[in-house]
Order: sequence, then C-alpha cells, then structure tokens
Amino acid sequence: MVRLYGPEASADPVGLYERLRTDHGPVAPVLLEGDVPAWLVLGYHEILEVCRNPRRYSRDGRNWRDWQNGVVGAHDAIAPVLAWGPDATHQDGSVHHRLRGAVNESLERFDRRAIRRLVARYSNHLINEFVDAGEAELLAQYAQQVPMRVMGRLAGLEEEDGPPMTEAARQLLIGTEKAVTADQFIQRRLRELVAAKHDAPGSDLASWLIEHPAGLSDEEVLHHLRLVLVSANETTTNLIVNTLRVVFTHPRFRGSLHGGRMTLPAAVEQVLWDEPPIAVCPGGFAMFDMELGGQHIKKGDAMLLGLAAGNVDPVVRPSPGAMMYGNRSHLSFTSGAHECPGADIGRAITGSAIEALLYRLPDIHLTIEADELSWSASTWSRHLERLPVRFTPRDAPNPIAPIRFTPEELGHRAVAHAAVQDRLARGARTESGVLTAVRDPAEAGAGSRSEALRDERRGWWNRLWGR
Repeated sequence: MVRLYGPEASADPVGLYERLRTDHGPVAPVLLEGDVPAWLVLGYHEILEVCRNPRRYSRDGRNWRDWQNGVVGAHDAIAPVLAWGPDATHQDGSVHHRLRGAVNESLERFDRRAIRRLVARYSNHLINEFVDAGEAELLAQYAQQVPMRVMGRLAGLEEEDGPPMTEAARQLLIGTEKAVTADQFIQRRLRELVAAKHDAPGSDLASWLIEHPAGLSDEEVLHHLRLVLVSANETTTNLIVNTLRVVFTHPRFRGSLHGGRMTLPAAVEQVLWDEPPIAVCPGGFAMFDMELGGQHIKKGDAMLLGLAAGNVDPVVRPSPGAMMYGNRSHLSFTSGAHECPGADIGRAITGSAIEALLYRLPDIHLTIEADELSWSASTWSRHLERLPVRFTPRDAPNPIAPIRFTPEELGHRAVAHAAVQDRLARGARTESGVLTAVRDPAEAGAGSRSEALRDERRGWWNRLWGR
C-alpha cells in the first residue's frame, strides 16, 4: 500500500491522490505514520457518504481496531489526531450533540465585526514590524502569526502565548517526533487557562464554555479549546498564505480583484476549491463490514477524508483548475454533523488579514518566480515553506493602541440575537399574519451578516480607489 507520509508523498501529494484514484477508484488503501493501515476516501460523493452517516462511521477512536489491538498506542505520532478524546469531533450521538451545541453557541456569541477589527489591529501590528524594511517573509512573519494571536485572544489566552502556541500547533499537525510533546504543552497551558477562568471569567471562549448550560467538565472545555485553536490556526494560516500566493502568482486573480470582476471573498472560495487548507482529515471508523466505492471495508477500519482530492473529483468538476465563481459546495470544511463550526470566523480572519496587507502595501510582489516556491507536506496538509516578498519601504505609523475589547463589544452579537428571539417568542406578525423578526436598527446592524458583508465590500473598494 502507498504511504501518505514521507518524501514521495511530500513531493507531490496531488499527483499521489490522482494515482490512487486511477489505481483504486474513489476509495484507496493507504498507510499512515508507523505504517498503520487506513482507507483514503477520494470521491466527492463518497466523502459526503462518510460525513453524513455517523451511525456507519463513528468518530469515536475507541472503535478503531488498531487501537483496540494495541497496534497504535498513546505515544505514537498518529495518536493525537485519531485517538479518542473528550471533544465533539471524537464523539457521536447525544454526547456529540451536547458538546457541539456548546461550541457552536459560544462561537456565535462573538460579534463578527469585532473579530474583523481585532484581526485588523493584529495585522497592522505585524505589518509595522517589517514595513520599513521593504521586504518580508510572509509565511513566518505574517500568515503564521495572525490566526493564533486572534484566536488565542478570543479563547482567553494572554498576548505572550501567541508565538509558543503557534509553534506547538504546527508541530502537532506536521506529525513529527515532537507532536506528542507539543500536544502536552498545549494541554498544559490550556489547563492553566481553564483554572484561571474559573476564578476570573471574562468575555472569551473559555469562560463561555465553562458557564454553558451543557455543563462541560474542565477536561471537555480544555479539549474543545485545543480543538478550536489547533485546527483554526493550521487551516487559517494555510488559507491566508495560499490566497496570497495565488494573488501574487496568477495575474487573473490580481487583475480581477483590482478590476472589479472578483471580490476578495470570491477569491478565497476559489482557493478553498483549489488548495484546501487541510488536504486530509479523519473521517471515522467503520462500525461494521460494508462496501464503499467498490472496496470492502471491515469493522474498525480507519477512514480518512481526502478533501483536496474530493474537490477535484471529475464527477463534480470539469477540470482541476476550473473557476467556481463563489460556489461554496467544496469540501474544505467537510460536511455533515462534524462540519467545521468556525468556517465563517476563518473566512473573516483570512479576508481581513489579506485586505490589511494589500491596503498597506499595494505594490507588494514576490521576490522569486512562482516555480521557485518550495513546499513541505504531512499526511494532513501541504505547506508553503516560505513566501518572500518585496515592496516600497514605508515609515511605520505611530504605535497602535493596545488591543482590547469590552465584554459588550465581543458579546453584542449574542445580545442582538437574543432580542430577535424574544420578539419572535412574543409573536410579532406582519399584516398577512406571517411570524417575523421585528428588529430595530441597532439589532439589525449587530446581527446581520449580509450588512457586514456589504460593509466589507464597500470598505475594500473605497480603500482600493483611495476614497
């Protein structure tokens, strides 16, 4: 069987997926780190089949046959990703529903405009560090820094936690020998955070998970914070750097953005089709013997979702590079009960970070040719190793004020949502008798995603044309 790790897989993962599709069809046998066997699901419809049938494919790692038989242990590099943990992504049924509900409702409490302002402030802080140099390496100096700093603050971490948490999350998902140690560091720091938030709760994700009516234990809170921080950092870092690479290297993207034929959100969606931030993710464990994509799956087999391969499945896409024009039916955030709950936050961080960079440095460009860019890859994702750029040096502005948001600012979205629900409960009706949400202007402004999107586009074009 083919290894999903090592030099061959890292050199050309996309080519590897296509060879597997040619040789085996939409489901292929593969080997993970330690030569642990698994099935890689490559077909678009087969991926949806796994995602949307939790009774057939359990996310509970205790159903993994190789775990039951002792082939894989807690100290193996693959364990932190696939083994059971007390978080929603590794649970099924009512337990999953309880935990997922707590995460969704807590994330929904953040006002999206406040998040965009927070991203803008961090982005400008980072840009100030290299704006006068005339050159930068955007992966290390920017794309890897913004997501963890933003999500860390939303979670309740301190400012200084950003760099070490960023590096630990990277080691965990690369799957090196440092993965277990990195995971231990992350859990130790988050355990300290949970204890601190019991004594001094704030307007942050940790505090909201602790106080949620679902009654999460401290261990469950810790593991959900770990899940959100690690997955959000990796996926958003890759999405930022991949979108920037496309804007720099493909004239049609940059020309469309500046010429008005494509919005930045549409460009991000195209990148999600072409270069998913996570190429492969866990899909569960077979609950009984079955057939999928022409393969005989045995009870306890590990199933992996080949998101990058599914996005270019010829069944749903005419060619790998076909323009999708804002179509959001890609698999980059998976689907079904375990679909990424932070997709909108990831899009907000990505769009705001790129917008800030292009606004501050409009003449930014690569210092090397596109074919000179180098990549590294793990089982789970493909990473640019560096993105060197050059631009006209500028003086950094005066130091930006400390980044602080009041509980009212971060929680305004939840207040507005509660007000709408209260009006619905009271039975506000139109003349035709249809039950509607009657909102005053303040509520509509705080809770409307469409208005936020209009504001984002208006701000983008106004700055682009210098108005």
